[in-house]
Amino acid sequence: MENPELQAHLAALDAELEEGDITHKGYQKRRTLLLAQFGIPVGPSSTTSSNPSHQSLQQWRYSSGSIYQGADSPGGTGTMTSATVVSPPSESGVWGSFLQSTAPPHLRSNSNGSTRRDESLNVPMQGAHARNYSSASSNSQQQPYPYPPQQRHSQTPPQIEYDHYDEGPQMPTSESRSNTMYDAGNYFSDFTAQAYEPGRESMQLRRPESEYNQQQQMMHRYSVGEGPGFSPTAAIPPPMLNTGDLPSPGVTNTLMPLEPRDVPFAIDDPHNPNIPMSKFDNIAIVLRHRARSIPKQQAYIVLDNKGKEVAACSWEKLGARAEKVAQVIREKSGLYRGDRVALVYRDVELIDFAVALLGCFIAGVVAVPINNMEDYPKLNFILTSTQAHLALTTDSNLKAFQRELATQKLAWPRGVEWWKTNEFGSFHAKKNEDVPPLQVPDLAYIEFSRAPTGDLRGVVLSHRTIMHQMGTLSAIINTVPSDSRDTFDKSLRDKTGRPLAGGPAGEILVSYLDPRQGIGLIHSVLMAVYGGQTTVWCSQATTQAAGLYANIITRYKATLCLADYPALKLVAYNYQTDPFATRNFQKKYPVDFSSIKLMMIDALVVDSEFHEILADRWLKPLGNHRAREVVAPMLCLPEHGGMVISIRDWVGGEERMGCPLSQPEDEKEEPENGDESPIDPKQSILGNGYSSLLSGPVISENKEKKPPEVMEVLLDREALKTNDIVVVAMGAEVEKRGEDESALRVGAFGYPIPDATLAIVDPETSLLCSASQVGEIWVDSPSLSGGFWALPKQTETIFHARPYRFEEGNPHPVPVDPEFLRTGLLGCIIEGKIFVLGLYEDRLRQRVEWVDGEQMEPREEYRYFFVQHLVVTIMRKMSKIYDCSAFDVCVNDEHLPIILLESNAASTAPTMQGGVARQLDIALLDSISERCMEVLLTEHQLRVYCVMITAPGSLPRVIKFGRREIGNMLCRRDFDNGTLPCVHVEFGVERAVRNLPIGIDPVGGIWSYHTTQARHDLLGQQEKQYSGVDYRVVVIDDRTSTPLNNFSSIVDLLQWRVSRQAEELSYCSIDVRGREGKGVTWKKLDLKIAAVASQIKNKWKLKAGDHAILIYTHSEDFLYALHACFCLGVIAIPLAPLDSDRLAEDIPAFLHMITDFNVKMVLVNTEVEQLLKGKPLSIHLKQSAGVLGVKVPPVHNTAKPPKSSQGCRDLGYTVSPEWVQPGRVALVWTYWTPDQRRVSVALNHEAVMGMCKVMKETCQMTSSRPVVGCVRSTSGMGFVMSWLMGIFVGAPTYLISPIDFAQNPMAVFLTLSRYKIKDTYATRQMLEHAISTMAAKGFTLHELRNLMITCEGRPRPDVFQKVRMHFAGAGLDRTAINTVYSHVLNPMIATRSYMNIEPIELWLDPKALRRGLVIPVDPEVVQDALLVQDSGMVPVQTQVAIVNPETRRLCHSGEYGEIWVVSEACVNSFYNSRDAIDIERFQGRIEDFGDKTMFVRTGDLGFLHTVSRPIGPGQSLVEMQILFVLGGIGDTIEVNGLQHFPIDIESSVERCHRNIVPSGSACFQAGGLVVILVEVHVKNYLASMVPVIVNTILDQHQLVVDIVAFVGKGDFPRSRLGEKQRGKILASWVTRKMRTIAQFGIRDNHANGGAAAGNGGGSGSRPGSMLVLHPPSVLSETILETPTLTRGRTPTQSIHELPAENTATEGVELPAEEAGAGAGAAGRRGFMVRNPEEAPSVPEKSPRRLSARNEEEFLQEAVGGLRIGDRGVAM
Repeated sequence: MENPELQAHLAALDAELEEGDITHKGYQKRRTLLLAQFGIPVGPSSTTSSNPSHQSLQQWRYSSGSIYQGADSPGGTGTMTSATVVSPPSESGVWGSFLQSTAPPHLRSNSNGSTRRDESLNVPMQGAHARNYSSASSNSQQQPYPYPPQQRHSQTPPQIEYDHYDEGPQMPTSESRSNTMYDAGNYFSDFTAQAYEPGRESMQLRRPESEYNQQQQMMHRYSVGEGPGFSPTAAIPPPMLNTGDLPSPGVTNTLMPLEPRDVPFAIDDPHNPNIPMSKFDNIAIVLRHRARSIPKQQAYIVLDNKGKEVAACSWEKLGARAEKVAQVIREKSGLYRGDRVALVYRDVELIDFAVALLGCFIAGVVAVPINNMEDYPKLNFILTSTQAHLALTTDSNLKAFQRELATQKLAWPRGVEWWKTNEFGSFHAKKNEDVPPLQVPDLAYIEFSRAPTGDLRGVVLSHRTIMHQMGTLSAIINTVPSDSRDTFDKSLRDKTGRPLAGGPAGEILVSYLDPRQGIGLIHSVLMAVYGGQTTVWCSQATTQAAGLYANIITRYKATLCLADYPALKLVAYNYQTDPFATRNFQKKYPVDFSSIKLMMIDALVVDSEFHEILADRWLKPLGNHRAREVVAPMLCLPEHGGMVISIRDWVGGEERMGCPLSQPEDEKEEPENGDESPIDPKQSILGNGYSSLLSGPVISENKEKKPPEVMEVLLDREALKTNDIVVVAMGAEVEKRGEDESALRVGAFGYPIPDATLAIVDPETSLLCSASQVGEIWVDSPSLSGGFWALPKQTETIFHARPYRFEEGNPHPVPVDPEFLRTGLLGCIIEGKIFVLGLYEDRLRQRVEWVDGEQMEPREEYRYFFVQHLVVTIMRKMSKIYDCSAFDVCVNDEHLPIILLESNAASTAPTMQGGVARQLDIALLDSISERCMEVLLTEHQLRVYCVMITAPGSLPRVIKFGRREIGNMLCRRDFDNGTLPCVHVEFGVERAVRNLPIGIDPVGGIWSYHTTQARHDLLGQQEKQYSGVDYRVVVIDDRTSTPLNNFSSIVDLLQWRVSRQAEELSYCSIDVRGREGKGVTWKKLDLKIAAVASQIKNKWKLKAGDHAILIYTHSEDFLYALHACFCLGVIAIPLAPLDSDRLAEDIPAFLHMITDFNVKMVLVNTEVEQLLKGKPLSIHLKQSAGVLGVKVPPVHNTAKPPKSSQGCRDLGYTVSPEWVQPGRVALVWTYWTPDQRRVSVALNHEAVMGMCKVMKETCQMTSSRPVVGCVRSTSGMGFVMSWLMGIFVGAPTYLISPIDFAQNPMAVFLTLSRYKIKDTYATRQMLEHAISTMAAKGFTLHELRNLMITCEGRPRPDVFQKVRMHFAGAGLDRTAINTVYSHVLNPMIATRSYMNIEPIELWLDPKALRRGLVIPVDPEVVQDALLVQDSGMVPVQTQVAIVNPETRRLCHSGEYGEIWVVSEACVNSFYNSRDAIDIERFQGRIEDFGDKTMFVRTGDLGFLHTVSRPIGPGQSLVEMQILFVLGGIGDTIEVNGLQHFPIDIESSVERCHRNIVPSGSACFQAGGLVVILVEVHVKNYLASMVPVIVNTILDQHQLVVDIVAFVGKGDFPRSRLGEKQRGKILASWVTRKMRTIAQFGIRDNHANGGAAAGNGGGSGSRPGSMLVLHPPSVLSETILETPTLTRGRTPTQSIHELPAENTATEGVELPAEEAGAGAGAAGRRGFMVRNPEEAPSVPEKSPRRLSARNEEEFLQEAVGGLRIGDRGVAM
């Protein structure tokens, strides 16, 4: 290699590589070609592999740094040292081009580009400003005008002189698309620099496996959660993958990224071929060139809707006006270089917009086009996010905007100054003064567009990116074959520069696309300036008038047309309808399309069929002989600046892309020696220090090849469903095959644009696809933008994506260079050309299963469907459809297709103006939905999950190609939010949902023998769940050391207190202001009780054993009457005062108590007596008693008894020994459920004393600390604390009325603080009321050690946090907030009192819980994990066991069961109940214990859990056994052998939609149907809420409900505490008394033989659709309609009805989550059979209407004997 000529060529080639003119792959190819020309063999020693050598990498690193570090930087050795020399300007460099690049694209990758990235971020930009102009640019240092800024480099870059355009010095920097964002990082630091990994110094090419796995773990699952689904264009990362999802390491047959093509010629000025465009660095300097070189040529012509010219502008005028705008900005705005300026113009104001945009370029500010002034939120968002303080517009726009703001009463955007550029005039330089020098920043403009999800994002475009893109497009346009037959040399021109051969000087572009954004902006403004084109712009309305568009093309002899499919289709079809309307439009200008070189069509998918019509039936008949070649669809990226990534071109070089090309042998020409001239280093580097990828070797022989036809292929439709590419026909064979329904016709855009690298990547795994797979198109090119404005994370995800591949022998995926832009387009590469099938978010997926041959295990895979294909099928096969769309949602780990239809049948608009609204035809909507499901199943084998129908034009839309189209991602967002304007919904659950779980025993449920045995086999080695017992045989009085267990009743203990502490305070009332009332001593208490007892016995003649109802306010009067009844042996039945607002509930309950208990007397105080004698209550009571035939016993007031001077013992009022016998009842507690159902329990004196004993010992209560009684004092813990515990421990008791607490909650907490209360109780509602109405100020709770919050079921985890946070300022210790598990049969089964730890929270696996298992999980790992909080430990003298309710054996640890308890604090029985179940609940015998212990069955489910916590000063670990309560057995529902807790389902439903009232849902099972009733605020478009509710339940609970019904706000019956009355809701719904607004059946009876429809459906209603939509005027009639019910299916089936493979017999256990159970029949697996004839047939079961007898049985089964005043306990 001693040849000097070769050395020179290699040095020049190395210089191009260092400056970024060519990629490394291009460098290797050129180097190999050079060595071959000089006869040097090419081998591993002389050519490098795809991974560059260390030496070359070091040279690149050194080269890139040398530009900034100067000559003192250390250099390399050998030939690469020439890279440090910047060549002087070259005046005639044929190698020169327009690109100013110093780094190839692959040098900015994460591996070998990290060094360059770090350097570029640390080096200050030229002319950095002195002030910070935005929060996003906190690191930027900027200095104001005047120009030029000072240089801050160690060595001044070479000065570049321009003779005519006076551009200031420019610094040569890197020209890859990433540098748009890297250089801009000095303007706004958070845009890029923070998004990249610092310190990656190594140039490794392979990312370690851990990094790959870490990246995958950061990604989210497809369409999971609240958020939107995965969309590459929405900046949402791909889903996380499991290890099994990745291909095997042996899969290495992937399609590597295509090699970039070179442009083998220089780009010259179309008006002067002696001027290379590479000498211009930005559009602004090109504009000055145009204004001086072709001043009089028209730059813009604007036409109105009729095709008449309304405005025109020459290049001279355009330049002068732009210079004026720049001058005003420089001199009067006070802006700095790089500040943002908003451009607000209408599309018809193209000239004004171009003037403002170009003026911003000249002034050195960043333009921000805003193309919709009417969208005020968008305008305000853009102005705020870009911090634009100056907006340029026109006078008319400003006035219209002012009127709009005034009309909508909106404020002007703050901090924005508005200038009217149409009043600026033109710039005229003074004598002997030239135009100011250019000082442009790196960024040119920011284009905002909406993502598929509707979010606004700004894409930044730099001047370098623009220039490279313009040069690429120029190369494509310049190589278009000409149809001219003129032999005159076209390069000859006259003295004015016009060609002598005639024709236009430069191209003439006709466009109707929006010139303010996307491809319209690129061609109409940027490309117009770059190529000196004349732009003729007309509105889209010109395409609607037949012949007008063709006339415009003819009139202006357009060579280029920029269009889109919708308008072209209208034009072409109009011509087919009436050709003469086009031909004879204007006789002066006969239609002639011979001048058209390219018909550029902006599109994402090629419409090949329309291309034939457009070319053969419009272009060719109207004079274009190249019709087929003229049609050129452009693949643009509208969400990434509208940049072009593919268009049909004749540039050549496709054989170098590295993909197979099947061209005929005769067309291939072997290159001859000497075809390429030697490479001149002086020509390869331009004088301005920049060169281009488009610069290639000069070809001595430019043999013109016949341009290839636009390729079309037929792809196998079935193969596409599996993501495979199977080419059925290509080229000419496509037309021969004709209409082949089994194949899909797809057209190609063309090759990737020159200098672009393109890859096909799996969007889920980021792995390179094989050549026969559909994947996402990833592209990298200097012509693309560098990122989003101020969105570093999304920039990194979308613009800097890294693909991976498997290498042979390496089991780990390795990264592939370079980084790419994710387009979000799905397609493939065939013959090097790009075929696009659609957007990623427009592709549906569905999992299928099948069984092949003798294989028993079913196989699973996904099928893929493109929305546009489904839309075409629906529009062709169905009528009455206006428009449609589709998407899928991931529910329960399954992708379910959703179809949206717009139909006039869903419109309620009146047929005539002023008419009444139309009624919906439900039957017609049903038929449309069914037909849609059938069509898609037949044509595409797509199992539709849900069909929603809306009125035409009501679905959310996005603007595509200037037109509004349905936005799939917006539809999906509104679908997830439940805000679609949907009027009808129908489900296909049976077909679509295939992975519902099934229990071990679908019939017996989780308590059956088989299921229990399966759990036993799993947990047999675990310990059994029962607690220990803390025995306290003797209870000592702390004051006298007297054993309190010596007293047989509370009466005897009270008499002893009277004798020992007669003058001490026993009771005292606190008023609403917290002041003490008159206290009652122990002696006075005894006298008061004796007086009342005397009155009861002597005056009212009550005997021992009689029943008396005690209705008192919370006062001492109740205490006197209660203990008087104890003394006399009268059975006291405490009852809260009747609520005057709920007399309809309280009076019947009161009368039923009188009848059931044979009440002899009602004892009251003065307040209650006045209430009963009040007119409303007395009349209601009298009428109700008459109706029920109840005789109301006498009512006596005990408030003012005769004074007594003797106590109870003196008068002989003592407890008789027979009264304390076990069978004698002393007290009856009545509990009222939220449904107002009564539960009455009996207590004898032993039970009363046992409760006090347990309470005292557990809470360590003493006589030195008073007791407080407040709410719920008629039963339970409130009764014990208010009326018993003060007497039992000998402490004073302070009483606070619940009415006073409601008015002033502060009174209770002042009392607790003032009297240093140690132990007290409260309810959840009580604390919530206090938290919401008062501040925790003015008192301290340091002495409160035990605040017991009673809970009758599962504790709510949020209560503890609310109380802790609210009362933290008052000094309440967090360990003093304790939950008490209080039950009807025992007021304290478990408590957290004095555990001295915070509540213990467990996250449980909900899927295991439904099977009876308790498995704690990590909530970050298991989604939808159930949070439960403990209820504490068992108190003294108490034992708890967890028992299987069926087998009565102890449950093992790891499962839950029924809570059984044995304690002295348990009540004795259900009072007056002869029900065998009620009796049996008090006789629970555990098989493991034998018959020695009798347990009380609580009917609640729970489990014991052992934990260890540090306790005490030494923080030693203490093991504790705590109880968790899950809920009542009677409140669960079982479906398919799995148990669900309705409270969990309701909680999920109430969180899923904001229209649902808090605590406004009720889930229950009635007649085998799972029903969900929902209370809503707003009654419109309830159909859109149904899928949200159904999906939420299905996703979180793996359950498909049968019926969803809605009621209005306030229609849910609620208790006085605001709790849902479930029993009443169920009864009123079943008996059709519930005022439902709308009701929807979910099951599809056609797919599963008659799924039930539910109640309330009128005639014509059916499952799967809206059953009833009640207008307000007909509610009273519709609630009485007879429903159509089907009892042919129950949620469970017998085992013998199940398929053989799913039958659970003895000794056979199914997996924990058996997938594949059909939604309608338990255990039915949904198989996809390859042959449709092999599909298993499902027997049809016709639904039938219930007879009167069956309906009565059904109602009895559903209601279950629930009624007001019911006796006994309700299970």
